[in-house]
Amino acid sequence: QVQLVESGGGSVQAGGSLRLSCAASGYTYSSYCMGWFRQAPGKGREGVAAIDSDGSTIYADSVKGRFTISKDNAKNTLYLQMNSLKPEDTAMYYCAADPPVCTVVAIRWGTRWGQGTQVTVSS
Repeated sequence: QVQLVESGGGSVQAGGSLRLSCAASGYTYSSYCMGWFRQAPGKGREGVAAIDSDGSTIYADSVKGRFTISKDNAKNTLYLQMNSLKPEDTAMYYCAADPPVCTVVAIRWGTRWGQGTQVTVSS
């Protein structure tokens, strides 16, 4: 059974950093497009970043230069390093796998996603 489990969320002040992790079981990261999307209360899903099977990365304009997506194929773990966090980054963050196409927009519609991890940034 495929399972994606996120961790690493928390509460930080603006300007701080967090590193999210997404561990997979029953799933091989190296073969699929993976990524992160987020959802704030009362808002729709927003694609944040995606990484393709060849390691190429894509970012939403809102996080470009501040967030870095990476993966460790040996550990079957996906990461999102978030620096210079802003209050508008506050949301539940989900990792997702295997979207229809590997874009930061489509990662919202991955065929698999985890339970999410909350990120709260205070001003």
